[in-house]
Amino acid sequence: MPFAYPVFLELSGKRAVVIGAQAVAEGKAAALAAAGAEVTVLENGAWSPADLEGAFVCVAHSSDPAERDAIALAARDRGVLVNVMDDVSNCDFAAPAVVRRGDLVLAISTGGRSPALARKLREELEDRFGPEWADVVDVLLEVRKETLALLPDLPERSRRWSGALDLEEAATLVASGRRDELKTSLLGRLLGQEVGA
Repeated sequence: MPFAYPVFLELSGKRAVVIGAQAVAEGKAAALAAAGAEVTVLENGAWSPADLEGAFVCVAHSSDPAERDAIALAARDRGVLVNVMDDVSNCDFAAPAVVRRGDLVLAISTGGRSPALARKLREELEDRFGPEWADVVDVLLEVRKETLALLPDLPERSRRWSGALDLEEAATLVASGRRDELKTSLLGRLLGQEVGA
């Protein structure tokens, strides 16, 4: 099974190289920049292996199989993670279809087998998880920070969160401008029992 291990990369301040106009047109440079990478774009087909020096990741597109192989080889020789679009053998990773709602990131991958399915599922998730989810995550972070010291036992904390978190309630309250009510409700459920009881 290709690309079977899902992972999110920390790209802040790291150099990314995007090669090919099609890669740019499909939003690869913009997505890398949004993730904090320092992006170098090479659109006109003029690239050299030296362009990959010091890069952390490279996303490329070319209609020429020999050029695709050359890009992947140059990247791998320099320890650069590479994704040559639509060429699985020249990819170290698959770029998933992504839904972003603030710090909530939902990623869908079919291991490169069906980009159309990944795109369709992304569209469904965009409808299911609207913009209010960015605020839901912020509220959950606030509650987590306030309760970490009060719930020091990890299994107990996990059990309480599992029972306290109601996704429909969270989305409904935040979407209707009732963030504080969500926070109060969560705190009550998380801390309602004596710790360790």
